[in-house]
Amino acid sequence: MAHPFSFGTLCAQPSADPRTTRPHQLPIYATSSFAFEGLPEGMQVFSGDQPGYLYSRFGNPTIDAVAAKIAALESLNLAGKATAYLLSSGMAAISTLCLALLKPGEKILIPNNLYGGTNELFAKILTPMGYQAVIGNLREEAALRRQLQADPSIKMVYFETPANPTLSCIDLQMAADAARQAGAYAVVDNTFATPYLQQPFLYGAHFVVHSTTKYLNGHGNSTSGAIVGLDEALMKEKVFPALKLIGTNCSPWDAWLLENGMKTLELRMERHCSNAMQIARWLEGQPEVAKVHYPGLESHEDHQLAKKQMCAFGGVVSFELKGGAAAGQRFVSGLQLCSLAPTMGDVDTLVMHPASMSHLRVPPEQRRAAGITDGMIRLSIGIESPQDLIADLKNGLGRVAKGRRI
Repeated sequence: MAHPFSFGTLCAQPSADPRTTRPHQLPIYATSSFAFEGLPEGMQVFSGDQPGYLYSRFGNPTIDAVAAKIAALESLNLAGKATAYLLSSGMAAISTLCLALLKPGEKILIPNNLYGGTNELFAKILTPMGYQAVIGNLREEAALRRQLQADPSIKMVYFETPANPTLSCIDLQMAADAARQAGAYAVVDNTFATPYLQQPFLYGAHFVVHSTTKYLNGHGNSTSGAIVGLDEALMKEKVFPALKLIGTNCSPWDAWLLENGMKTLELRMERHCSNAMQIARWLEGQPEVAKVHYPGLESHEDHQLAKKQMCAFGGVVSFELKGGAAAGQRFVSGLQLCSLAPTMGDVDTLVMHPASMSHLRVPPEQRRAAGITDGMIRLSIGIESPQDLIADLKNGLGRVAKGRRI
C-alpha cells in the first residue's frame, strides 16, 4: 500500500514507537518537547490540572526518574520523603538554590574552607548581586549561635562535611539546630560522603546539594548536580521555578549516565573507603609526609564526630608534604598509575595539588587560614588494588625525597 506522505515529510516526522512491553532499563528521553493528543490535553497539562510533560527544561522522564532515586536515597531512613531536582552541575545546584531562597541583602554564612569554586561563586557572582557570603566559625556552637543572633540578615548556613580538601567535619545536628532556631536554612554539600555514608536530613538539614559528577556517577563520564529538600511545597514553589527559568536543568543523557553509575554506588563506596583507610595509615608512616588528613584515622581532629554521623569515612585522603609547593609538584610528577585531574569520585585514583589547581584563585592567606597548605595533596582513592596504589605513591614520594637531597 502506498504511503500517503512524500519522502521529505516521512523524514521529518517522528518514528512510531514500536514498544509493546516495558523496557528493563530506563530509556533516554532525548526530546526537547512532548506532543499532546489534542488541545484540551495540552491546556490541562499547561495549567497543572493534569500531570504530564511539556518541555525538557520543565521536566523530562529520564531526569525525573533519576532525581527521584537520589531523593529516595537521601531520605531512606526518614518517615517522610524528599524531593530532588537534577541540574547541569554541582555549581548550578548551589547557585540555583541560593537564588531561589534568598533575597538581595540577605547573607550566607560559610566556613573558611569551602571548595575553591564555591568560594569563587559566592565572592565573584553572588556578592556583587547582593547576596553576601560571610565567613564564620561553624565548628563551635557558641560562636555560631552568637554570629547568627547578632546578624538577622543571615538566612542560609552553607557548609561541606567532610570539607574539600581538608576533610574537616562539622557537627550536622549542631549546625542545623542553630540555623533553624535563627530562622536560616541549613544547606549541606554531601558530595564527599554521598547518602550511603551520611544522611544530613537525619540531623535536621533543610537542603542537601551534590555534585553528582563525583561519587554518585563514579565513572567520570558526565556532569550534573542535585538539589534535595524535605519541604515539597518549598521545592516546587521556589526551587523549581528558579531552575526552570534560569535554565540550569540537567540533560537526559547526563541523567542516564548518572543512573547507570548509581547502580554500583554501595559496592564502589565500600571499596573506596577500604582502600582509603589502608592508604591513609600507610601515609602516616612515611618520612616525607608531615600530616595526613582522613576522618577515619584516630589522629584526625574530627574522628569522633565523623564516627557519630558517618557509617564510614569516604574515599578522599589529603596529606601535607614537608617540602611545600615544590615537594607537591615533584610528587605529582613522579606518579604513573594515579592520574592528575581536577575532580574526584571516579573508579580510578585521581591526584590533585589544591594550591595550584582547585584553590589557585583563592587568596593565599584565606587558603592557608583554612588549612590548605602549599604542600597539600588530595587523593581521590579509586577501587584499584591498594598494593598497586601504594607502589605508585612510593614513586611520587621517592621523587620528593630525591628533590630534598639535591
